[in-house]
Order: sequence, then structure tokens, then C-alpha cells
Amino acid sequence: MTEGKLAARRGREVRRAARAQGDLVKLGAIHRRIPAVELLHSEAVEIIEHNAETILEEIGIEFRRDPASLQLWREAGADVQGERVRLPRGLCRHLLRSAPSVFKVHARNPTRTVQFGGDVTVFSPVGGPPFVTDLDRGRRYATLEDLVNFIKLAQMAPAIHFSGGSACEPMDIPPGKRHLDVQYAYFRHSDQACEGTPETPGHAADAVRMAQLVFGADFVDAHAVLLGNINSNSPLTFDGRMLGALREFAAHNQGTIVVPAVLAGAMGPVTPAGCMAEILAETLAGMALTQLVRPGAPVIMGSFVGAVSMRSGSPTFGTPEATQMIFATAQLARRLGIPCRSGGGLCSSKMVDAQAGYESANTLLPTVLAGVHLVTHAAGWLEAGLVASYEKFVMDADQLAMLHSLAGGMDLSERGQAMDAIREVGPGSHFLGCAHTLANFESAFYQSTIADYSSFEQWSIEGSLSAEQRANRVWKKMLADYVDPGLDPAIDEALQAFMTHRRAELGDAVEED
Repeated sequence: MTEGKLAARRGREVRRAARAQGDLVKLGAIHRRIPAVELLHSEAVEIIEHNAETILEEIGIEFRRDPASLQLWREAGADVQGERVRLPRGLCRHLLRSAPSVFKVHARNPTRTVQFGGDVTVFSPVGGPPFVTDLDRGRRYATLEDLVNFIKLAQMAPAIHFSGGSACEPMDIPPGKRHLDVQYAYFRHSDQACEGTPETPGHAADAVRMAQLVFGADFVDAHAVLLGNINSNSPLTFDGRMLGALREFAAHNQGTIVVPAVLAGAMGPVTPAGCMAEILAETLAGMALTQLVRPGAPVIMGSFVGAVSMRSGSPTFGTPEATQMIFATAQLARRLGIPCRSGGGLCSSKMVDAQAGYESANTLLPTVLAGVHLVTHAAGWLEAGLVASYEKFVMDADQLAMLHSLAGGMDLSERGQAMDAIREVGPGSHFLGCAHTLANFESAFYQSTIADYSSFEQWSIEGSLSAEQRANRVWKKMLADYVDPGLDPAIDEALQAFMTHRRAELGDAVEED
């Protein structure tokens, strides 16, 4: 290779590295400048809402093993028979009038506080898989080290605005004590807003106490600093563990996300309209309960939608029916005036392949177009949520930054209109060397950190790497470049002391409260 060609290659590499480094500038949450797509016409929405109210009134919701919630419903005028609660038509909507349409979850770093509601979309990474995978070590049980790595990646990724919660389950820690290490990891290694650990009332209480140590008890009482993901046991059931956690978070003014996890054909009907009536009924009941606990407590209407294969019974994602339900969830939440959670980079694929890409894209793009406020599982999800993938995490994060640009809308400023460029170039020439292009070429288009746009020859010279192989390099560099946000030593000491105390109290038992 000649000296000139070597210099040109080095120049390209420098420019590519500079672009990649520039992409690691943290982006704020998306303020959508495009209208939300409303898939359902008004009559369709009214049918689903009517059917949901009929479910609540005639069939009811079971609130199992939680006498406190049953008593709250009795006092609110519901028909409580055993653990079955039938709710008069319109009661839940009436109670939800006190819930905020917009609220914030505060971060340790105030610049990373996020808003839920309005025109804002927030991306949050994968949560909950017991396994992780990467190209070097393959599929394996997740550890605390893996969890910390994913927290660091979320801290560094430009378009991940919210750290989420339990990006993977550290299986090397006993389950009864695991929540302490998980919560600490988020407070220690990230200064973004994050979720709490509401698997049980006790876990929720521990999360709130740790948040009080970080932010101060008075601040926590007046401001949400945590979100708690509260799942119903579809169909039409809430269990005492989740209900107790919901009440704990609501009582302390912390945000809850009420999320039916419905796979059509298993936990819900095979039809999208039937599933949506069930989802709306469950979310209305769960969200209304937060307002019985503490009027004004922040709450998000959630849905986790997919289907089961009628051939194998396995979960499927990225299907047209699931897409319809994502649009419907956002539309129904807007009518309620409640922030919405849905979507993500969901797929059923066992590896980072075309299926994973197609299914994730078929979930993420509709989610943004629907106007969803909180997009969970937006990066790293694999194998129907059983696996968190390092490579897919950074590939998804790259797509999230792309969607960030899309949702920002078209630039119609004087620069965006480019009339000076059109006048300069005129008919029959080109825009490559005009003043407008030279002034804007570096920022005009989104520059992917993963995609390769070079010629076949250049790609071959540089190692013929696949997208997954390039992603492998990217996540390693992100971890190497991670900047520790630090934590006040006194706060760190207080957290450590609390964890030591609680571990001793919990012993070896798996907490069931």
C-alpha cells in the first residue's frame, strides 16, 4: 500500500473514530416533534373502553392474599366478595382524576432527571433476564458483574435516558437478598434515574429506604425518585406480593407502572381487541388502587404484549397483532390522561440475527410512532426476555439514537430549508461542494456507531467484520471509557451499613412478604 493510500486510510479511521466518540455524547429524553399515530378510530376506542368497564363491573378482578387492598376497595364502594372485587362502571376513572398526567423521576444528577408524560419519550434498557450472552463467553447465568456492566453501558449509551431496573438477574446472589445488591448497584454506578425493586412489599420498603439514604427522606416524600414495575397475573388477577409493593411505593409517593404481561392466546384472548379490553381493565384497577393509597401518587399505564405461537406455544414478538396493541395502549392512555409504558426491542430469536433485528424494529418503531412515554426493554433483549445480550444492547442503542433523530421531526429552520444551497447550485450541478453542504455535512445525517457504509474492498481490508462483531468491540470500548459518576462517601457508607443490617435480618430465607 502506498504512503498516500496509508495516509488516506488513517484519515478515514480518525474521522470514523471522531464520529463514534461524538456519538457518545449523552442525549436528553426525546421531545417528540412528530404527531402520535392513532391506529384506532373513535368508535373502536369506545368499544374497548366499554368492554373494559363491563369486565370490571360484571366479572371483576381478584386481589389475592391482600386484605389491605380489599379493605380499600370496600371503603371506595366496590363490591367485594371474598377476593373478587367488582368495580362500578366509571369508579376507576373517577379515582384516576387525582393521578398526575405528567411527572418526573429525579436522578442523582439533576440534569438526568426524566419526565413521563406530555411529548416526551424515554428509553430504558432490558430488564429481568436470568441469562446473559456475548460473543466471547456465550450464553450463561448472569452475575452481579454482568449487572454492573449493563448499568455502566446504560450510563454511557447516548440515547438511553433511564437506567431501568435489574438489567439482568445476578444469579450468584441468593434471591432473598439480591434486591439489596441490585438497588445499590444502580445508585452506585449510575447517576441516571432508575427503578426500584418491588418484587415483594419488603423489597419495595428496602428500595424506598435506600432511596431515602441517597436523596433524603423529605425529598423522597415530595418527589418520585424510583419507578416500581407492578405486574398483574393475567387474566384479571393481582397477587399479594405485587399489591403490597404497589401500596408501599404509592404510600411513599414513588412511581408505579401497572403492567399486565399479556401473551395473546395464553393470558389473553387471541384477538387484539379482546386483549386490549382485558389490559385496560387490569390497568384501570391497579392504577386506581394507587390513588386509594395516596391521591396524587404518580402512576404509569403499562402493557407488555405479544402472542403465543399456535404451533409451539412459545412467545412471539414483533408481530402485527402486537403492534396494533402497542398503538392501542398509547391511545387509551392519552384518553385517560395517564403516562404510558409499552414496547421495547422485543424478539424471540436465540441469537443476534436477522430475526432479532426485524422483530425488534417491528416493536421499537411503532412504539415511538405511537407516542409511548416510557419504552422499557429498549436495548439488549434476546430470547423472549430470557437473555440480555451485550452485542444486541449496543446495536439496539444505536437504533434508539436513530429513532431520537426521527422523533425530533424535520428541521424547518432557515438552515433546514437550504434555499441558499439550492440558489448556489442551480440546475444540473451537484451539492457536494456547496457552502451549505461543507458547513453541515458532519451533523446533517445520523452517523451509526455500528453500521458499515464502506466499500466491499475497504470492509475486507478492515477485517470483514459483521455487525455483531463490530458491536462486540463497541461495548468493550464503552466499558473501558466508562466514567464513574461517584457517590458521596457518607451516603455510600450509610447504604453499606443498611445492606449489612438487612442481610443479617433476612438470613438465608427467601422473603415471601
